[in-house]
Amino acid sequence: MEVKLGYKQTDVGVIPEDWNISRLGDLCQKIQDGTHFSPRIRGGDFLYVTSKNIGFGTLDVSDAERIDAEQHAAIYKRCDVRKNDLLLTKDGANTGNAALNTLSEPFSLLSSVAFLRFDEEKHAPGYFLQQILSDTGQRKIKEAMSGNAITRLTLEKINNLRFITPPVVEQHAIATALSDMDALLDGLDRLIAKKRAIKQATMQQLLTGKTRLPGLSGAWKIKRLGDLGATYGGLVGKNKSDFGTGSAKYVPFINVIANVQIDCTAFDAVNVEATENQNKVAKGDLLFNGSSETPEEVALCSFMAKEVKNLYLNSFCFGLRVKNPEMIDGLFLAYYIRSPIGRDLMKSLAQGSTRYNLSKRALLEAQLPLPEKEEQTAIATALSDMDAEITALETRRTKTRALKQAMMQELLTGRTRLV
Repeated sequence: MEVKLGYKQTDVGVIPEDWNISRLGDLCQKIQDGTHFSPRIRGGDFLYVTSKNIGFGTLDVSDAERIDAEQHAAIYKRCDVRKNDLLLTKDGANTGNAALNTLSEPFSLLSSVAFLRFDEEKHAPGYFLQQILSDTGQRKIKEAMSGNAITRLTLEKINNLRFITPPVVEQHAIATALSDMDALLDGLDRLIAKKRAIKQATMQQLLTGKTRLPGLSGAWKIKRLGDLGATYGGLVGKNKSDFGTGSAKYVPFINVIANVQIDCTAFDAVNVEATENQNKVAKGDLLFNGSSETPEEVALCSFMAKEVKNLYLNSFCFGLRVKNPEMIDGLFLAYYIRSPIGRDLMKSLAQGSTRYNLSKRALLEAQLPLPEKEEQTAIATALSDMDAEITALETRRTKTRALKQAMMQELLTGRTRLV
């Protein structure tokens, strides 16, 4: 294949003529890991950073321990981490996580993390951070760990990692462009976390009646779920060959677990003959998972908001059909049962040790406070609007991440030049 003007063929692909392929050991002034002897954690003036503090592009020392000056001095003599050093997790499940050290204060480092120090007049640490975090960089790290009994990168392996290296001016330009995308993603993450926290607080207030929406003041009444509706089971008598084929659809287990409202784009096919006596799912039904590995996830509730013909429920779940929809808002019930107070109620009814179950009979005995239908609907609408806002932000974040990945593919290989 002909290489276009200004580019050259290398063992890692086509790159610009003025770019090189270099070992980290040849680029760094120092590569060192932290102490191999865990210090005594008794508090003190110096941070003690471990792999738990190194995220995928982020350094978070909010929960880091502290050690005394004597222990720090012994560790720091060998491992003198400085601001702008690149921190790389080299041991354990998080191997490959990396972040720039943004702290001016000296700290001690555990052996699960190594630091890479670049001559900043010749190289931009932020550029090599992006190289390590890229799909190619993560693949190189996994290849370097292959054959090891323990998930681990040795210092020798780190020294021998090879990356595409443009001139320093272009390194800075690439690092700035990609770090701007990281800042945008970080801002979206923080905004989503804030919106979720606000929603949780709002649920606690509205679903307990501590806060009432404008114009709503009627008394709440304790109701037994068995008085509100009747349960039905999922598919029965099905073989493996019945699934993935046929004109009927069924609601998968994960659809019930994951959504306060059933996702009608995520049904699977099942073969159900016209002569079979199977329970169909109808608009307005509440769907529950009957078992879980943890009591916190028993009987999560999902509301079926749409009418879908020939729809059934998987055998690991069951449904509840409301007797009087004019008096009950199913979406309100789904929010209530998924809320912390609803989770506590379901956990109190669950049985088991290694796997937890909740029977239909036990569910029907559950009691919960209910406002009038108007207030149920108002609360459900308010929470649904908040969910829609969070979903929109999550969609934006997903698109932004995809855009950053595309930028990395272009910029880190020199296909697109910024200088």
